[in-house]
Amino acid sequence: MLKRTLYNEEHEMFRDAVRAWAKKEVFPHLEAWNEAGCVSREVWRKAGEEGYLCMYADEKYGGLGIDDFRYDMILLEELSSRASGLFLGLHNRIVGPYLQHFATEEQRARFMPGVVSGETILAIGMTEPGTGSDLAGIKTRAVDMGDHWLLNGSKTYISNGLLADLVLVAARTNPESSHEIGLFWVEGDMPGFSRGRKLKKLGLDSQDTAELFFDDVKIPKENVLGDPVKGFTTMMLNLAEERLQGAVGFAARAEHAFELTLEFITERQAFGQPVGTFQNSRFKMASMRTEIDAAWAFTDHCAKAHMNGELSAEMAAEVKLFTSDVEARVVDECLQLHGGAGFMDEYEISRLYRDARVSRIYGGTSEIMREIIGRGLGLGEPRRKTG
Repeated sequence: MLKRTLYNEEHEMFRDAVRAWAKKEVFPHLEAWNEAGCVSREVWRKAGEEGYLCMYADEKYGGLGIDDFRYDMILLEELSSRASGLFLGLHNRIVGPYLQHFATEEQRARFMPGVVSGETILAIGMTEPGTGSDLAGIKTRAVDMGDHWLLNGSKTYISNGLLADLVLVAARTNPESSHEIGLFWVEGDMPGFSRGRKLKKLGLDSQDTAELFFDDVKIPKENVLGDPVKGFTTMMLNLAEERLQGAVGFAARAEHAFELTLEFITERQAFGQPVGTFQNSRFKMASMRTEIDAAWAFTDHCAKAHMNGELSAEMAAEVKLFTSDVEARVVDECLQLHGGAGFMDEYEISRLYRDARVSRIYGGTSEIMREIIGRGLGLGEPRRKTG
């Protein structure tokens, strides 16, 4: 098993604290959350009390003033493999950075205290019906009405969609240009903003994924994030971290599936001996251990690059592509080694198998990742001859 060198003693103390907190406040509620299709608001507030939300926020907003990506990695490693519906990473490292780095001081003063305390849960509205990963194809419109913007459209597959109190919504601000997009802070109680059904999914049972609708929502000028025609550029700046964050979760779930299976095949008997003593089991586990170690090594390498400001879009795409594939292979092999038990919901590997399928889709599909990597190699589509 790979000995990771990314973390120091303070990080490991933080990990111990997270594990103790999760054992008390998170894991006992997993079954109830899965049944409800949503985690509780209370766990968000408890996470805020522990200082686990947007740790980089200034102390004047209740934050810790610590911008160290490794602490958020630890949260992902310890929580995402089991509490798959508690999307702290979305709140902390996908939406939160927009508020931290691109918002006005007035916006931070207004929103950040609730974001840090867990009273204000964040979501982001990019994906629309028919657009998928194509951000340039969004149809939601925002029209400048002088003293406010008028927002119309819809979003789908929105994580934290039902719980969210503040949603960062991408909308086209120039109908003549696919890349002139604005980003708008939509507050949960704004007239004209409504939420559709909680979407039924293959996995992530406790994640409240929903549709959002905007019908003549009046957005105050003070709720615009940055330049209302340069939102596309702003969104691109955070995608590398989002994909690295995904990789951490994918590797963590593969690790958890491996550990569950190692315990299972050590105890489970077949033909008078433990399943793990058969050559097939040993070889499968050896191959998975190697793949998981490679996934961690690659992820940690990218984390170091990211902290040094050197993580490229291509490398982020590579680590997301690789780790999501590793997760898929590992959970599949682990379920097989469980035999019939793996097909039963009472065994955790069944849930891990279902949850893993979306990893190659959200945050940019594997096909999009390959396109990014390929273009980085200078292998873009050839220009067509004219005339």
